Amino acid sequence: MKLQLLAATEKEISIIQSLATAIWNQHYPAIIGQQQVDYMLKKMYAADAMLKQMQTGQQFYLLYRDELAIGFISVEQQGYGDYFLNKCYIQTDEQRSGAGTWALKSVLALYPKWQTLRLQVNRQNHKAINFYFKFGFTIEKVADFDIGDGYSMNDFVMLLKR
Repeated sequence: MKLQLLAATEKEISIIQSLATAIWNQHYPAIIGQQQVDYMLKKMYAADAMLKQMQTGQQFYLLYRDELAIGFISVEQQGYGDYFLNKCYIQTDEQRSGAGTWALKSVLALYPKWQTLRLQVNRQNHKAINFYFKFGFTIEKVADFDIGDGYSMNDFVMLLKR
């Protein structure tokens, strides 16, 4: 089975939306509740929101196993050598297969001058936190982010240094 990471454009927005809907609805209701899942999917993955993210500096990548899209990542440069991992999602049945590690290593290889990579992860998302720890990330700080409509993201900001 062959893994491939391909840059995504606005033509692939619907693929990313489908993956996000499936992954979020499987994983996040137990952590943040279904109402917040629905709110965040609508806020972050509506076609116009996705297009804006792409136009303002997020580079999206689709992860394929053979011909099937199994996940996606988005990265944004924030300064010279400084990057932010906005999204890193792999279908539940593909997790622990090595696909996520392969995809993250592949993304970093596309940015040879990276020095730091930051991300935010929900403090209750133990599976993802452990994945990032194994990859070499550390917790930089604890932060809460108001995302509107009475919802907030209660996250760790994690850091990977070269």
